[in-house]
Amino acid sequence: MSVELSNEEGPLHSRTWELDLHEGSLVQELKDASAEPLDEPTIEVPDDLKNNMMVTSVDALVNWSRKSALWPVLAARDETGLPIVTEVMDARDVEVVARFADILQIGSRNMQNFALLDEVGKAHKPVLLKRGMWATIEEWLLAAEYILSHGNRDVILCERGIRTHETATRFTFDVNAIPVIKRLSHLPIIGDPSHATGKWYLVPPIALAAVAAGVDGLIIEVHPNPDHALSDGAQSLTPANFEKLMSQVRTLAEAMGRPVAPPIDELEKAVKTS
Repeated sequence: MSVELSNEEGPLHSRTWELDLHEGSLVQELKDASAEPLDEPTIEVPDDLKNNMMVTSVDALVNWSRKSALWPVLAARDETGLPIVTEVMDARDVEVVARFADILQIGSRNMQNFALLDEVGKAHKPVLLKRGMWATIEEWLLAAEYILSHGNRDVILCERGIRTHETATRFTFDVNAIPVIKRLSHLPIIGDPSHATGKWYLVPPIALAAVAAGVDGLIIEVHPNPDHALSDGAQSLTPANFEKLMSQVRTLAEAMGRPVAPPIDELEKAVKTS
């Protein structure tokens, strides 16, 4: 089992290099990032633009602007060693985003965007497929099959809540879907209790319910100061609450015989010594 820090539809929109690094360091070390000021890194201009900057096509310049927009999370990845997941929303962007991101995310509203599924299916990158807010489990699995049919076998499913008559939470986190997916499919499934509930105090119990149901990973939103977050602060855990939740997740997962994956640096050491 693994736990992934992501910032769906809010903090995932990269805000500052310092904040991206802070959150990456939090997952890597489960402690606050350094308070020392950080130098802003840069991304080199590609040769195709550098060598022909004055006469390059509009498309090339648009692609370069999209690449440069990714630099904060890319820099955080370089600093922490953590892989990054980023959402791609347009089929025309897949090639560019796939060059930089480690996993391509398909959001809820694009679950049945077949032109987009075509392109990520052809890309040689893992795909995180979020369940559509109105989608049945069958529709969700068929969307995954669409990606698989194009040769991309690395598909991860994500339960992020579905629309029901209930209004106390943003969506209803479908715990039932986890064991159903486990029975019907070979694909791994992770849970996103932050986006599903929309309320930080509901994230821990729903996360633990997902672990008990057999989920393979979690997306948990974390912010060092949720009250001053630009968006989605209401569903973000503080670093202290995240650390507390991780302790509970480890205890529950180990009791179920499914221990949490070790930190990346430990995995790297194990690979080097094997």
